[in-house]
Amino acid sequence: MFSATFESPYLTDRLLGHLTEALTRMDVEHLRAQPHAPLLYASGVRYAREPAGAERWVTSPLVLARGVGDCEDLACWRAAELRLRGDHAARVVSTAQQLSRARRLYHVLVRHGDGRLEDPSRKLGMP
Repeated sequence: MFSATFESPYLTDRLLGHLTEALTRMDVEHLRAQPHAPLLYASGVRYAREPAGAERWVTSPLVLARGVGDCEDLACWRAAELRLRGDHAARVVSTAQQLSRARRLYHVLVRHGDGRLEDPSRKLGMP
């Protein structure tokens, strides 16, 4: 199980892409090693927003143990499942909303290999 906290005033779309790809690959390795692990949507896990300033990135076993995850945790888990089911082009992508000159709000989604977008957070309870 893995958990990391990222605090950087220099978070860019490119850096976010590297971080989500790393988390997705970690989830792929976990799911490969644990073939009987539940699928995201059958796991009982729900979406929960983390408090401001308390952003933690966690792998699927920790999300499962906690029972909740936020957008990057859930999207990376889902992308990992899709890759293991044969959609090798499944990726995590982000959208950003500029809140102020210094603050951006990111939301993380899954892009299937055929281009469709999926939002695990919305499916799992995000308002």
